[in-house]
Amino acid sequence: MSILDAPIAQLDGTPTTLGALTAGKPALLVNVASKCGLTPQYEGLERIAESTPGLAVVGFPCNQFLGQEPGTAEEIQEFCSTTYGVTFPLTEKIEVNGEGRHAIYEELTQAPEASSGEAGDITWNFEKFLVDADGTVVRRFGPRTDPEDAEVLEAINTLVG
Repeated sequence: MSILDAPIAQLDGTPTTLGALTAGKPALLVNVASKCGLTPQYEGLERIAESTPGLAVVGFPCNQFLGQEPGTAEEIQEFCSTTYGVTFPLTEKIEVNGEGRHAIYEELTQAPEASSGEAGDITWNFEKFLVDADGTVVRRFGPRTDPEDAEVLEAINTLVG
């Protein structure tokens, strides 16, 4: 089974799949949090989503890192849209590590990180995965790598043309 077939709910609770959220496009998948020092990365993610129509951006709210995503679905949506103008899809709050790790992240965490070459658990909020239209992981970028970093943009442009 491809990660694109994995069931997940949208932030409002509507059932879907990752494939439906990415609409057959390559995608940048990011575990996100509203109360993290890296939360301003939402701005760059939104700019990428707006300026790269051949790419889907999907955020996965997660509260596993120091409780930095404590809000309800409504609070998360309100914060993201009001504070950062987020229009790309956000999913239900999920776990990215441990026994409750979502099936999508079971697959994603097998990919090595670009700079360290190490696979495994998500280390913090805003870890980024670039996947092709078939759901294959192309690149993994650490949390502190800005979404608009030249290395990330180059990988996106190579993938989407």
